[in-house]
Amino acid sequence: MLGLGHDIVDVAAFSDQLSQPGSHMRALFSVREVRQASLRARLKHDGEAVHLAAKWAGKEAVIKAWCESLGSAEPPYTLDNTPWSGIEILDDSLGRPHVILRDDVARQLQSSIPALADRGAQGTPQWHISLSHDKGIASAIVVVVVVVVVS
Repeated sequence: MLGLGHDIVDVAAFSDQLSQPGSHMRALFSVREVRQASLRARLKHDGEAVHLAAKWAGKEAVIKAWCESLGSAEPPYTLDNTPWSGIEILDDSLGRPHVILRDDVARQLQSSIPALADRGAQGTPQWHISLSHDKGIASAIVVVVVVVVVS
């Protein structure tokens, strides 16, 4: 395991941010994420904000897991230039969430993790994510792992 991240989001506060005039919150999501959240809201007869809040918690948890994987190395992004829409939290056809990184973000991740080989790891980092929401709170936990070579 390279990193673990967790985040919680207050759905009501998040919904307020989404609906504020001039808000750029929607731009932090990909078109696919917004479309999935909208479809899920219609199927579950609840608000789109609930599903976007869970995806937002997922994005935050990805960044936290990534930062933990860096150890003492400098993070490649700051709060001002994090490519939020390049970190997608998308459901598969069975409704299971997955982390999908845009190619440039995945390359940056791979190159920023110090000395994977020194840790006995090889290959591409794999992301595991779980999302939840209940009573106005959305939550996500993310684990990033790589294959360990046993000699």
